[in-house]
Amino acid sequence: MPVAVRTIDDAALDDLQAAGASVVVPEAIEGSLMLASQTLALVGVPIRRVIRLVQDQRVARYGLLRGYFHGADDDSVDELELQRLQSITLEHDSVCVGQTLDASLEQRDVGVTVVSVRRAHGAVMSPAPSLRLEAGDTLVLSGRPQDLARAESLLLKG
Repeated sequence: MPVAVRTIDDAALDDLQAAGASVVVPEAIEGSLMLASQTLALVGVPIRRVIRLVQDQRVARYGLLRGYFHGADDDSVDELELQRLQSITLEHDSVCVGQTLDASLEQRDVGVTVVSVRRAHGAVMSPAPSLRLEAGDTLVLSGRPQDLARAESLLLKG
């Protein structure tokens, strides 16, 4: 299970990530983003530009959430082109069990990125191409919806 942690600041960022935190959200950064956005709006910066600036900062800070911070003009965005996160848990009969990540996905260039791999016992593994997949692994993938669907099919059915 991914672990999201809220902290006051970044002081213990490395320790929290080493202990298994998937994402760390420092209150000081979020508060600063809100203060900056309010200040920019007060001095006349167009709200769409303010939202875009804040969005860019969040994407840079919270890479896992790329594609989830939408702007004021969401209704003009093609939802099929936005990046999503999807978790896929491998069963014993999944065809990719025993294969490496490289053989399962990366050599096939399906258009997704493996963000993390969590073993059944809870250990988080680096998504290296040589990592051998096991039953019970949960892969967190990032990609467009159609690419995620193709990757899921390849991982589970071949």
